[in-house]
Amino acid sequence: MAALREGPVHDVTVEARTLVVDGAEVPAIHARPDGMPVAGLVLHPDIGGIRPLFEDLARRLATHGLAVCAPEPYAHQPPEARATVEDRLAHAKDLVDAVQLADLDAAANLLVVEDDVRRVSVLGFCIGGYYTFKAAATDRFDAAVAFYGMLRTPQQWKGPGHEREPLEVAAGVVPTLAVFGGADPWTPAVDIDALRAAWRDRDDCEIVVVEGADHGFVHDPERPAHRPDDAARCWERALAWVTAGPPRR
Repeated sequence: MAALREGPVHDVTVEARTLVVDGAEVPAIHARPDGMPVAGLVLHPDIGGIRPLFEDLARRLATHGLAVCAPEPYAHQPPEARATVEDRLAHAKDLVDAVQLADLDAAANLLVVEDDVRRVSVLGFCIGGYYTFKAAATDRFDAAVAFYGMLRTPQQWKGPGHEREPLEVAAGVVPTLAVFGGADPWTPAVDIDALRAAWRDRDDCEIVVVEGADHGFVHDPERPAHRPDDAARCWERALAWVTAGPPRR
């Protein structure tokens, strides 16, 4: 995880938690720094869900003074739908917006109640970025960072539970930083241009396109697409965004 440097807080607690949402149990990771956190962050994993990569990512974020909660995105799906990444991709059409957003809301509630934070942001990768856009259009979060989140629902993911497209709600989001790779087939240039149009009057939202970068270039150093220098710069912007908000222009 070299691209996300560790912060100045050395004492961090990371624990497995279970969120109860509408009677269902949702596994989650909870990380918090020693002392009073500077802010809260709900972390939406990629389609692979919570695993050692995201445990370490939550811990590293907590070293920057953030209280972090990352819920498992496929908690409400049957075991066969979440056994492998391929299974998860095949069952993305079965996810339900209201359920996903309720889990993110529950994660935010945990941070407010247990970590006493007032500012809570949401940050996600890939399908987590897709849901970050949708969560950013609710009244729950103060800011958002979406890493290569799909702006339109991929055809193979379309199902009745996906009620609105990210682009349909983009104009009403909280201050949002959107990071894309210029060579990412999941977020084509025409979609990014549509987001620019939706944000043309929003000086508190920002789009970053890293030319030549493919999907997933920031969060997983084991991926061939990883670009450590670009990832490190994107992380610096993301950390500032979730702790202090968008820069003044």
